[in-house]
Parts: sequence; C-alpha cells; structure tokens
Amino acid sequence: MTHHNESSRPSTDSSAAWDTPPDTQITLRSPAELADALPYLLGFHPNDSVVMLALHGERGRFGGRLRLGIPDPEEWPDVSRQLAETLIAGCDKRGARPEGIVLFLCQDPAGGETGRQVMERLRPLAQSLRLACGGLDVPVYEALCLSDGRFWSYCCPDERCCPPDGAPLTPPGTSVMAAAAAYAGIQVRGTLREMEARYAPLTGGRALEQQSALDAAAADLVPRILTGTAGLTVRQETLDLVSLVVGRFHTARPVVGRAEADARDDDLLAADEAAAIILGLQDRTTRDHAAEWMEGPRAPAVLRLWRALARRCVPPYTEHAAASLALAGWVAWSTGDHPEARVALSRALSADPEYLFAQLLHRACNDGMDPEHLRRCLRRERADRAVHAAAHAEAARAAAADAKSRQPATTAGPGPETAADVGSGGPGGPARSGGPGSPAGPAGPVGPAGAGGPAGRARTRRRGGQRGARSRP
Repeated sequence: MTHHNESSRPSTDSSAAWDTPPDTQITLRSPAELADALPYLLGFHPNDSVVMLALHGERGRFGGRLRLGIPDPEEWPDVSRQLAETLIAGCDKRGARPEGIVLFLCQDPAGGETGRQVMERLRPLAQSLRLACGGLDVPVYEALCLSDGRFWSYCCPDERCCPPDGAPLTPPGTSVMAAAAAYAGIQVRGTLREMEARYAPLTGGRALEQQSALDAAAADLVPRILTGTAGLTVRQETLDLVSLVVGRFHTARPVVGRAEADARDDDLLAADEAAAIILGLQDRTTRDHAAEWMEGPRAPAVLRLWRALARRCVPPYTEHAAASLALAGWVAWSTGDHPEARVALSRALSADPEYLFAQLLHRACNDGMDPEHLRRCLRRERADRAVHAAAHAEAARAAAADAKSRQPATTAGPGPETAADVGSGGPGGPARSGGPGSPAGPAGPVGPAGAGGPAGRARTRRRGGQRGARSRP
C-alpha cells in the first residue's frame, strides 16, 4: 500500500498526518512495516488506543483515520459500530468511500500481564470491529495488536512473519518509514500519554497554592464579571495580563526537553496571575478575543501559556480548563501542529463535554478544514474593533473640545463641574480601546466560537460556594 484523555469521543482525521515530498512514495508490504508506520502516521505513539486507517484505491493509499481510547469491554459492540460508522461516513462525506481498513489495538501490559495476554484479551474487540466494518461492506485488511514492544496480527495465519509470541517492533529511527519521515521533516512527539501529561493539573503543594489563588480570584472577579461596566473592565484587565505574560514567556531563556520547558513556564507564571486569567477566560467574549493570538512569532509562547494555565486548573476548578485547552488546540491547529491540536481539544472535551467552542474546533480540525478561514474571521473582527475604537475616541475628543469651548472664560472658583470632569475617561467617559499589548480592544464576540448565543454573558457555577463564573459556549 502506498502512502502519498482520554476522551470518550473518537478523534478522526481526514487528512494525511504528514505530507511527503511529491516524488516520495513509500510502500508498506508487511504487518511489521504497518506497525512501524503507525506513530509516523499519527505524529505520536498511541497508548491505550483503537486506531483505524482507511485505505483508498487499488494501491491502498492511506486516507481518513480515527483514534479512540480503548473502551470498557461491555461497551465493545456499541463502540465498534460507532467507530466503523464514523470513519466510513466521514470518508463518504468527502466523496472517497474506503476500499478497506487497517486496525490497530495499542495497549501496554498492566499488573503482571504479558504482551501476548494483552493481545488475547483484546481479541474480542478486534473481532467486533472487523464485524462492524464488514457489516458496512468495508473489509478490515489487517488488524494488529501492539503491546510491550511487540506486535501480533489477528488476520495473518503465517507464523513465519507473525509468530504466536509476537514479533519485535522495529527499533525507533531505523526503518524506511523513519528515514522518509526525517526527510519530510516530520517528528514523532513521544507517546500520547506524554503529550496529555503536559496538560494535567498540578499536584502537591503547588496545587494547594493555586487552589487558594483561584478561590481568592473567584471572590473578587465573579461579582465584577456579572455586572455590566465592571465586566468590561475585567475583560480588558484579563487581556492586558495575558499580553504581559506572553511577553515574559516569549523572552524567556530556551531550555531543552519538554518536562524542563514546562517546569520553566510554571516558574514564570505566578499563582495569582494564573487565577486571574483562568477566571477571566470563562467569559466567552474574553476567550474569543484571546483566540486572536493565533499566529506570528509569539504564537509558540501563547501555546505555552495556554498549556500552563490548563495545568493550573486544579480541583475543584478542573472544568475551567476547557477554555485554556480549547485555545491551546486552536493555536496548535492554526500553526499546523495537528497532533497537539487533537490532543488538546480532546482534553478540553474531557474537561467539559458540552463546551461548544471545543466541539466546533475539534470537528473542524478532524474534518480537514483549512484554519485560514477562521483566521480571516478573527483578523476582520479585530480590524473592525480597531476602527470602531478609533471612531469612538475621536468622538470623545470632539465632545471634550466642544464642552471646553462652551465654558466661561473666567470663573470664580471650581464649580460642581469643571472641564477636567468632562470626557475624562471615568465611569461616564469613553470605553478603553485596549492596551498596547492586547490583541484588540473590547468588541462583540469573534472567532471560531461562532455567532450563536449571547456574547460575553457569564454563568455562575457553584461547588461548595461560589467558585467561579463560567460562560458557554
């Protein structure tokens, strides 16, 4: 064949995980080569996952793909039908019904198990998936189990290539697929578990410190978010603080290693800063404005900040991580990092399955949409807000000048109102148009969240007291 969380929702991808140069063609002829290709096709090594790859044409070109955490055994029949229908319907929607499917079951041994025992335990799941696909007239050409550094085929009876005790996986970086991936500039990000760990809440003493900061921020910010003009002030304060921290992350000294980089970022972010941003992002309009940091030289620092904020959403504030996780997924998708985007968006839906912002982004990313459509929308909204803010500021200046010209030339002393009181930017003065570091000033809802629903209206959730205001979608 030629290749041109854990969320309970299937993570599908209609596009290739990576694109080789036009003159590069890789032919996979055996179960061993298929097993070796899997992490390069996904961008990471899947842990505890069902992975299904659609094959198209006579040469078996890879197309749509789907990944899901391995469900509980009692769910296997229903989940098998759902996965088969999801993958095949997705391919049909794009006008390319698959000729066949390759199936992978990936799970490490647990509690004294051997790899072969894992393979036998998952055999009924493999059979259920094969029957579900066959029932839709799409055969499973190969079904592999990957466990403990070895692989087994549920379809191949030839013990010369697929022995009962399994065959060892190719050492990383030594195969033809690895060479082709290196030539194409593709990296494997490690395991899925390692990628998800970058978004996991902090533990220990630091978690207790963050919880206290979140409690204090909720007591201060929630009443302000839920009131009119004060809510606008909180929105601008949140965006200004995001800009400040992004600048700090952008200029930080680089370090080697994911764990070291995350620890460095945690040190750069104070608990009270994290709490203020987390609570502020529960307002939908604030979150949509923050989504405008999606490109340019500071985009990597923005992604690191959203990761760090997700780690700060410690219990009982874990649901609040949906905003930061969805923003991380958006920045990753916008900058072309599809594997991280799908991990972050799946984590967002795990934190809050009803979070519409994450649902829409997850669906768009998996359907192979071009993020440039959403980027154009955000740029246009930002430009419109800048024009409106400039017009508002000019009108305020004209009103102030007019009021000053109407005052008497001389006065005996300060009266109940002076020229300095008119148009001074106080509670009755013009609204702020945004600090120099903010993506733009206050305006209506923007970005991939869509236009449905009331803008910027926060809803309060309580957990043993008022924990924080959250707004959907």
